Amino acid sequence: MDFTNDRKRVYIFDTTLRDGEQSPGCSMSVPEKLRMAHKLVELGVDILEAGFPIASEGDYEAVREISRAMPEVRVAALARATRLDVERAASALEPCSRPRIHTFIATSDIHLKFKLRKSRQQVLEDACKAVELARQFTGDVEFSAEDAMRTDLDYLEQVSKAVVAAGAGTVNLPDTVGYSTPAEHAAMIQRIDKALEGKAILSVHCHNDLGLATANSLAAVVAGARQIECTINGIGERAGNCALEEVVMIMKVRNDQYPFETGIRTEHLYPASQMLSGIITFGPQPNKALVGANAFAHEAGIHQDGYLKEKSTYEIIDPQMVGIPEGRLVLGKHSGRHALRSKCELLGYNLTKDELDAVYSGFIAIADRKKGVTDNEILGLIRAMKGGEHTVHLSDAASAD
Repeated sequence: MDFTNDRKRVYIFDTTLRDGEQSPGCSMSVPEKLRMAHKLVELGVDILEAGFPIASEGDYEAVREISRAMPEVRVAALARATRLDVERAASALEPCSRPRIHTFIATSDIHLKFKLRKSRQQVLEDACKAVELARQFTGDVEFSAEDAMRTDLDYLEQVSKAVVAAGAGTVNLPDTVGYSTPAEHAAMIQRIDKALEGKAILSVHCHNDLGLATANSLAAVVAGARQIECTINGIGERAGNCALEEVVMIMKVRNDQYPFETGIRTEHLYPASQMLSGIITFGPQPNKALVGANAFAHEAGIHQDGYLKEKSTYEIIDPQMVGIPEGRLVLGKHSGRHALRSKCELLGYNLTKDELDAVYSGFIAIADRKKGVTDNEILGLIRAMKGGEHTVHLSDAASAD
């Protein structure tokens, strides 16, 4: 591996095209995956997990096409800890000059008993054999201990040390079912980080079943992890994965608390989010942090008044940092006169206090009946108040909405 040993550097492993795509409504065709892959590379992800080649012909072709189109990118392919899976992943990655084989097997007793029906020793042997086989195809091998959070810590340490000895350069400890809390997640990472003695990069893959994926990922980084596996918009199995945009921007905005660096070009976060939303069947919820439609929208009158006087009163991030041109004021029943005056000026009307009061009265009446007031409705109120006389207004005000 050519990764730096700089302890401040955190690597972003994007699994939007693999774990993200596995969730309902998120399947992508090969051309769609290729288009999204180009955007993720533009965004600056360090490792691009392109798919699970053994799962389907489509996944195999997607990994191969992405490897062929972007040979300089570090592309990862997922494989269970079996010969057939590893060889299929290696075949799909052949065009790539920087391939990573990401092999995994479950390690928790509940998975061993009910899913794998294998002993701990058998799983340990399977894990090491898969890593050794993968090393025959590439020098960059990642091993994941599925359901690491619910794995006995002594056994997890044993497996982690064994796969590193077998040739794994990255050890990933997934919270596969989103069960962990930040404190216990940090304790697990600290223990395994100490056991590995810097011989491999420690990685985390947190699911969001309890809404703690981002918090757990950050706790892991503080405890010693240096790779975060995440997805755009937090898509993924069940409640999703750690959201890439969240962990990256937290480390950027609150660098005083999380003094780490990534290679992400944050101005591409919103465009990447929008592209993904256009490809799959849904976008992020409106109040989604950083990329939701309301992330930089203000409706409450007190907020709007402060925002119009100084944006930093209610915005801790310049929207342009994530690729959004600017924040916006939403005019609704909670809006005040300051916001309404600003909107009227944008529409080309400089109103007196009495005129503004008259328009505001009508505005509140409309806002109480519906969710938000359009520019055309505001123009109608202004014109009714003025008796149809258009004073100072822009030539395109009539068509504004």
